[in-house]
Amino acid sequence: MLTSTSQARRAIPAVDALLKAPTFQALASQFGRARVLECVRNLLAEQRRRLSVERAAAAPDEETLAEECRERLSAAARPSLRAVFNLTGTVLHTNLGRALYPAEAVAAATQAMARPVNLEYDVDGAGRGERDSHVEERLLRLTGAEAAVVVNNNAAAVYLVLNTIAAGREVVVSRGELVEIGGAFRVPEIMASAGCVLREVGTTNRTHSRDFESAITERTGALMKVHASNYEIRGFTAEVGAAKLAAIAHAHALPMIEDLGCGMLVDLEDFGLPHEPTPREAISAGVDLVTFSGDKLLGGPQCGIVVGRKDLVARIRKNPMKRALRLDKVRLAALEAVLALYDDPERLRTRLPTLRLLTRDPQEIAAQATRLRGAVQLAVGSAAQVESVSCASQIGSGALPVDTLTSAGLRLSPAGPSGGPSVDALAAAFRRLPVPVIGRIREDALWLDLRCLDEAQEQQFTGQLADLQLPGDRP
Repeated sequence: MLTSTSQARRAIPAVDALLKAPTFQALASQFGRARVLECVRNLLAEQRRRLSVERAAAAPDEETLAEECRERLSAAARPSLRAVFNLTGTVLHTNLGRALYPAEAVAAATQAMARPVNLEYDVDGAGRGERDSHVEERLLRLTGAEAAVVVNNNAAAVYLVLNTIAAGREVVVSRGELVEIGGAFRVPEIMASAGCVLREVGTTNRTHSRDFESAITERTGALMKVHASNYEIRGFTAEVGAAKLAAIAHAHALPMIEDLGCGMLVDLEDFGLPHEPTPREAISAGVDLVTFSGDKLLGGPQCGIVVGRKDLVARIRKNPMKRALRLDKVRLAALEAVLALYDDPERLRTRLPTLRLLTRDPQEIAAQATRLRGAVQLAVGSAAQVESVSCASQIGSGALPVDTLTSAGLRLSPAGPSGGPSVDALAAAFRRLPVPVIGRIREDALWLDLRCLDEAQEQQFTGQLADLQLPGDRP
């Protein structure tokens, strides 16, 4: 006589029978037969293991198995890299992808992906070309430099410059400029990797011209200035400006290097924002090589840009590591399109997403917060109180670290342990939405800064709020 467990085992459908069923054939059309076959085998194996320990368990029917298979395959098919709503208040958020591409850059990148392009082909001369030539002329016009080269990020640009110009020699830098950027990536470590010897001078808060002059020996390969873009030292301070440092370097026949970090091609003060040093200012000051990022204030794709003296850039191009660090065709196409926007600075504010977001009218953002408050309150119900509030945004990615931008948003204050979820659970619920909403937790509340929520995205934002699942608040 068969036991209930044996009967349940015998009731488990065969793999072949399931795959012939209409529901599983539909799944195979959507996800592919191989993925469905693997999923079905896993599900049936799990069921057999369950029956071995749960004598009362019943074998699942075809519909239940199909639904479970669909859920697993859908979850596995969902891209890991997903669009999110950046409501953190940090415009250039490193963890959220930094700068958004303008429409022109998206179109250029799409074409480069979909069609053959003259990446390293000289159409006029019918011979081999140089990939950096697609952006070099624009960079020279915008910075006043003699030559330019691009690589995959600014850390690579700094590495390549140091390795080419000063490998095996000392590079003199102010102690107050030995910065650490995201991910514990430090200037001294880049120098060591590039084969240079760090010679730090001065103190954390004060460095003078005499400190650099006394440090120069026959072992010196270059003088370097690093823009302290992600922190600021205030009070009793002193630093050597780029022009003075360049003069000291040239008096000793040495090159002077400046790493601007973020880098911006126009004066931000023209747009009502705090000033950030530009490559043109550095070149005008006599700096021989300037490095900066393309995906921060510049508003383009991830890349590192080097501009400066023609003879030094020519040496950089010959460095074997240049090939390992070079930019691909997609980002080159996007960068060229972004640089083209700078030819029309009067319309740059509206065409470059980074600048548009940084210069949004606070009253416009406040009006948006007022419009959205009701929809968000309806979604969270009694789990939290939603208020329209003023707040402060920041630029991010190390730019202008102590300067903030007047903004507005929504503050969600949880009802408390007895009446609703914690602030962490509330934030997690918003992150679980189809398009995750990323805010910031402060003062035991979830803050949604709306500076980076374009009005065109409002409908998508509010439309998904019906999917918000709060612990203990919904069946």
